[in-house]
Amino acid sequence: MKHFNLFYVLEKSLKHCISAVGCTVVVCLLIFCRLLNSNSLTTVRDDAFSGLPHLEYLFIESNKLETTSKYAFRGLRDLTHLSLANNNIKALPRDLFIDLDSLIELDLRGDAFECDCRAKWLMTWLKNTNATVSDVVFAGPEDMKGKRLNDMTSLQNECVSTDFILHQSVASESLSVDTFSYKNDVYVAISAPSTESCMIFQWDHIEMNFRTYDNITGQSIVGCKSVIIENEVFVIVAQLTPKRIYKFDDDQSRFNKFQDIEVSKISKPNDIEAFQIGSDWFFVIADSSKAGLSTLYKWNDNGFYSYQSLHEWYRDMDVEFLDLDGKAHLILASRSQVPVIYQWSRSNQKFILQGEIPNMEDVVVVKHFRIKEELYLAMTRYIGDSKVLRWGTKQFAEIQALPSRGSMILQPFSFKERYYLALGSDYTFSQIYLWDEDNKIFDRFKEVYIQAPRSFTVISTDRRDFIFSSSFKGNTQIFEHIIIDLSL
Repeated sequence: MKHFNLFYVLEKSLKHCISAVGCTVVVCLLIFCRLLNSNSLTTVRDDAFSGLPHLEYLFIESNKLETTSKYAFRGLRDLTHLSLANNNIKALPRDLFIDLDSLIELDLRGDAFECDCRAKWLMTWLKNTNATVSDVVFAGPEDMKGKRLNDMTSLQNECVSTDFILHQSVASESLSVDTFSYKNDVYVAISAPSTESCMIFQWDHIEMNFRTYDNITGQSIVGCKSVIIENEVFVIVAQLTPKRIYKFDDDQSRFNKFQDIEVSKISKPNDIEAFQIGSDWFFVIADSSKAGLSTLYKWNDNGFYSYQSLHEWYRDMDVEFLDLDGKAHLILASRSQVPVIYQWSRSNQKFILQGEIPNMEDVVVVKHFRIKEELYLAMTRYIGDSKVLRWGTKQFAEIQALPSRGSMILQPFSFKERYYLALGSDYTFSQIYLWDEDNKIFDRFKEVYIQAPRSFTVISTDRRDFIFSSSFKGNTQIFEHIIIDLSL
């Protein structure tokens, strides 16, 4: 790659002087004017003109420039005329001309600018500069070829993207993550069966990290679910035995045992779902044992007590509460049959079996989500394709299948009006998909490596967005969702 050095140009020019007077003329010209045309230059490095603060005219024409470094013209406050004409420039770095306080004329004719996010800053600069600027004509893409940037008020391109970067790692395996807010603080409950604990973390507003706050111990804890009732915080702990509820003690700043959960046939809890219907609080424990009995519990001012038996003998893996056409529903997913739907009966004050979702065997997790006014289901299958379904006229219809062999979680979530699906995998990289509004499907967006992920949980605090990824075989990973300005 060929770069230019002005002092090399100066030295070369001086060698061609034929008299002392001639040398003086050349030196003066080189101080105030630079002609660097037709030299096959491909770039201009940062501070290429350092030491020449009084340079007024600079012509870098008919070379092979595709761009310049961001600080190529730094310090040229006396520069009045700049030409980069007839090169192969497709884009220029943002704020390239910020030091050119005296600029009167800029020539960008004959370059090959692309109409994309990289031109956004230049469009704004053109509208605010006092310099005379030649037409900036686009060479691509094809539908923008020949159009002038000078005439545009905005670019149609989406100039913002996103990414997920690792923020923090918790040195523990986990099965589930739950979050709650209490007195303006954000907390996270992580079920960690390998350490026989439900770890409570708190967001530290100073250190900008999640720090250990409390630890609830138990035997093979598979789920920790928080519920806030009348400004009191409870954590439901599902474990092999016994099942318990803990209550936060403000005076001691810790969770203390509040209640042993009454159980009948719950022997292998796999999921907890807490929700409110009207003014009443409930939670369901899904039982995955062959002789299991998924059970609904209701709050009665003194604690939670068994209220209704659901779905006996079906090895329930997951339960999801959702509002469907203004009515409360439960969907239970099972390894032994297709998912079934229960509807809340106001007259009976019970959940009544309403129907099933056909052709969806071996569903291990069901999650619902909304995009604008549309209701969708994300259905995780360990063998075969996971499915995305949309609610239509009194039924769910499949809109997309995602290859998911070895997946135990397909989790929908959204940040900044962007809708994602996180598809975990026990065998390879997990995938994050992004919703394509035009085609109404999810497209692959990013790969992340997490060992045997079991849940993805969204947590937002201090105007920052995080997603916790539990891992059955490795550390719990915390990723931060960041915005990337593509116009930079």
